[in-house]
Amino acid sequence: MRLGSGTFAACCVVIEVLGVALFLRGFFPAPVRSSSRTEHQAEPPAPEPSTGASSNWTKLPPPLFSKVVIMLIDALRDDFVFGSKGVKFMPYTTYLVEKGASHSFVAEAKPPTVTMPRVKALMTGSLPGFIDVVRNLNSPALLEDNVITQAKAAGKRMIFYGDETWVKLFPQHFVEYDGTTSFFVSDYTEVDDNVTRHLDKVLKRGDWDVLILHYLGLDHIGHISGPSSPLIGHKLSEMDNILMKIHTSLLSEERENLSPNLLVLCGDHGMSETGSHGASSMEEVNTPLILISSAFERKPGDIRHPKHVQQTDLAATLAIGLGLPIPENSVGSLLFPSIEGRPVREQLRFLHLNAVQLSKLLQENVPSYKKEPGFEQFKMAERLHGNWIRLYLEENTSEVLFNLGTKVRRQYLDALRTLSLSLSRQVAQYDIYSMLVGTVMVLEVLTLLLLSIPQALSSKAELEVPLWSPVFSLLFYLMFLVLSALHVIVCTSAESSCYFCGLSWLMAGGVMVLISALLCAVVSALAKMFASGKLLSKNPAHPNSRWSELDVVILLGTTGHVLSLGASSFIEEEHQTWYFLVNTLCLALCHEIYRNCFLGDDCEPRRCSHGERGFVNTAPALQDGSIGHDELEPHRASKSPTSLNTLRGWEKWMAMASPWVILTCCRLLRSLNQTGVQWAHRPDLGHWLTSSDHKAELSVLAALSLIMIFALVQRRCSLTSKVAMALGLLGVYCYRAAIGNILFPWQRDSKDISKGLIEARFVHVFVLGILFTGTKDLLKSQVIAADFTIKTVGLWEIYSGLVLLAALLFRPHNLPVLVFSLLIQTIMTKFVWKPLRHDAAEITVMHYWFGQAFFYFQGNSNNIATVDISAGFVGLDTYVEVPAVFLTAFATFAGPVLWASHLVSFLSSETSSGSALSHACFCYALICSFPVSAYIILVTSLRYHLFIWSVFSPKLLYEGMHILITAAICVFFTAMDQTNTKS
Repeated sequence: MRLGSGTFAACCVVIEVLGVALFLRGFFPAPVRSSSRTEHQAEPPAPEPSTGASSNWTKLPPPLFSKVVIMLIDALRDDFVFGSKGVKFMPYTTYLVEKGASHSFVAEAKPPTVTMPRVKALMTGSLPGFIDVVRNLNSPALLEDNVITQAKAAGKRMIFYGDETWVKLFPQHFVEYDGTTSFFVSDYTEVDDNVTRHLDKVLKRGDWDVLILHYLGLDHIGHISGPSSPLIGHKLSEMDNILMKIHTSLLSEERENLSPNLLVLCGDHGMSETGSHGASSMEEVNTPLILISSAFERKPGDIRHPKHVQQTDLAATLAIGLGLPIPENSVGSLLFPSIEGRPVREQLRFLHLNAVQLSKLLQENVPSYKKEPGFEQFKMAERLHGNWIRLYLEENTSEVLFNLGTKVRRQYLDALRTLSLSLSRQVAQYDIYSMLVGTVMVLEVLTLLLLSIPQALSSKAELEVPLWSPVFSLLFYLMFLVLSALHVIVCTSAESSCYFCGLSWLMAGGVMVLISALLCAVVSALAKMFASGKLLSKNPAHPNSRWSELDVVILLGTTGHVLSLGASSFIEEEHQTWYFLVNTLCLALCHEIYRNCFLGDDCEPRRCSHGERGFVNTAPALQDGSIGHDELEPHRASKSPTSLNTLRGWEKWMAMASPWVILTCCRLLRSLNQTGVQWAHRPDLGHWLTSSDHKAELSVLAALSLIMIFALVQRRCSLTSKVAMALGLLGVYCYRAAIGNILFPWQRDSKDISKGLIEARFVHVFVLGILFTGTKDLLKSQVIAADFTIKTVGLWEIYSGLVLLAALLFRPHNLPVLVFSLLIQTIMTKFVWKPLRHDAAEITVMHYWFGQAFFYFQGNSNNIATVDISAGFVGLDTYVEVPAVFLTAFATFAGPVLWASHLVSFLSSETSSGSALSHACFCYALICSFPVSAYIILVTSLRYHLFIWSVFSPKLLYEGMHILITAAICVFFTAMDQTNTKS
């Protein structure tokens, strides 16, 4: 069966997406936790240890607090409370921390620092999986043992107001609730007002035991304008007043009931310097945790500095405070200051219950648990505890009892600390079988692409896939039987859950059929390559064939980038790799341009055809004489000159200056956004522009950028699209002015701030109009096959529509990124690709490299915190999942997408060869498959690495998204190639 190169590459990438998805499902397991405590009778609590005399304390201790109020402020950083902002904007909270009846902590949140995993950690005490960063968009019901479920089982009446994530995690647990969406980040006022409006009536009622309030406004302000925004101070003052209202109400109730209540102020995660979160920087993981109660009396002169604890410690503390069993999967330890005012026997009882729970968890997860230091410390503490109980029951009140009690308490605290640390370090249970199946699929696709290079890059751009040959069929059936037998053996002997084994036999069989077919195709390609090798002696390679400097740069750059993924520091600072590669590429182009200008025709004999020396021609079969020189002719520009010497004077000088202009643009863009980890905190031009003191400068820059965008894009658009583009860009400025990012010329300040819904939707209409016009032209070109201009205009209009959408979603200070992207594309098209007659393969690689560089020029990194989710809500007044996810993904990957779109437009309009798009699609698929395949192997081998969750896992998610976008790009390439063929 014969397939075109583009169609073959698109099919391969789609299969690779399936393989990557299966690998990710195994690498990020999402197991359903045991819910035994909710389905069966709860286990009785461990009795009090004793030696000689029997203790009569076998039940859970009574609750320490009558009512508990949890006030969770989303994205509340520790310095917002304990720093200068807390002193200035939260005076009441500061008073409670410094002089009031409270205990203050800095709670560390483990990555990923997004809401849903952090809520799970707070209520279960366990460490959620990293895949929860994806499931955060649609939280499933929590089946794992947790404080909320225990409270409901104990008959506690709970009320919740705030982020609807709680309602999804704990359905039917609250007697009263009002959920608000956490994803509509443009709203930072109503989202909190909807919580506060219930407070007055609820605080006056006495028919509840637990009240949970989750405020989202602070997080939304961070996403919109960052932690330095003046809105932060106003929001902190609002939260301080609410805290004072709640605390005052609880104190008045305590005077009537004579029973202490507990008020908990905490954050789920922090906020980075850009206002986002999700990663592991200090600003994102350090959150305040303040326990406020009249039971925590403070003597005069008692100075309590905030202690560093783990966020998971809150679950055990709440369980003890409410008289509930500690969640069975909790790895946290009881916050001892919350019970240090209790009698010694109660203190030791609480600590013993926590230690027993942690030791059981250790026994279930560590086979050699008896050798663990924490378990040995626990056993020692338990023996000492038994001795203390014996002395206590004998009514011994000597100093020996007091000293022994102090020793037991210290021993328990050491054991808890060691047990908690040991359990927190336990690695995830990987689904190795699913990971292996996904890896095999990805590697088979990469191998098949490599072996198909000679045929795929020939002038016909076609290759033969021998699906129906007898040898192929025999090998296929044999492989299918072997894989089926292996599947049965693995799934019947697996001790832990396996996603691939849980699939239906139809789906699992389909995957095995796919793997068998790919393996047979690989074997067939290898056989052809060896057969071609035999012919090599009869048809020696062309003696003049050699690689150019540009090909060497491309090959070494691609290889170097793949190898750099093996180091965590290179992953954190990957933008430096792409900046270096783009700069090196510019220097290589500069050398090529100068050689053509000064040597002229003398250099022509030394130039081999690009088709023969392209970077992808690494297979020996390329030198096969059966693939003649004519088949590998490069794709020349239909109207381009044959040499730089034929250019007019100023054009020649522009060509010679073009690499240096591009280098200058790249250097300016590097100064715009500091990204990565090591230098992300350093000031950059973007921070300077976004500060409130330089709003006028930002407004001028945004206006000039929008004018430049129009000037660079409109040149090939139809008149209708030009008008739509002009009005759309005007709407972009109006939208940013409406939400207060920039100013109109007649404005002095930005007091009248709105959500900009009308302005954003105004732009969306023009984006859809331009895309519709371009699609109409493409369909029209199918009817009028002779009119090639209609198709090129249609492709450029689709590209223009995407540019307008990017201008709308980009923050104002990032608009120069879009301008420089268009400028570099224009310079490369006119003065590099056309005059130097680069082939489709080289042009594709250059587009790919620049697309990756512009991904980082936007301020992105391999850190989840740099994802600007506010872009997903431009023009939306409520959270709608599909458009929000699409807009966020497009804004994040705008660089690669726009450069790929420009590649399609350029090759369709500037080349006469009908196979250019097929070659480009194949090369794009190949160069994207290299890093994905290598990275999958890398993270498998480094799955127990110290930085596997903080560094390698976020990059793996980016690679998964990247290969999905690559599949969409390749499908678009193939569709355009089919229109070329029909034309």
